[in-house]
Amino acid sequence: MALTDALKAEFDNLCTKYPHRRAGLIPALHRCQEELGGWISPEIITDCAEYFKLEPVEVYSVASFYPMFFLSPIGQHVVSVCRNISCDLRGACEITSAATEHTGAACGESSKDGRFYLEEVECQGACTNAPMMVVDGKYYEDLEPADVARILGEIQ
Repeated sequence: MALTDALKAEFDNLCTKYPHRRAGLIPALHRCQEELGGWISPEIITDCAEYFKLEPVEVYSVASFYPMFFLSPIGQHVVSVCRNISCDLRGACEITSAATEHTGAACGESSKDGRFYLEEVECQGACTNAPMMVVDGKYYEDLEPADVARILGEIQ
């Protein structure tokens, strides 16, 4: 079983905040991904299905629909480069190229050393400060390609 007793207790509390137990699935999947290896494994899908009294395919359909969930192992640090219109017009392609060069990861893949996962994402809501990227949940805005190596080089 992938779900720990601590996570189940957390989910019990979480579900009291919703009118229907299944409404807690998305926040539960976030917690599973945070606590259980950085991705949603088949075992996690099965355990969440059992916990929320759903079919595994229902949990899988949620986890596979939202881009913030990963269904296979990824690098330790997630680098997300915004590629919406504002960022594209202000140099997102060059930011992605710099991130690829620094990490050695192609978009949608992890670096060979397992340190980085690189992805291109849609709007992150920082259009006035484009181009931007998010690294492990932290926003970096008004980027130049040279900034990417500095930012990623500071990650331990």
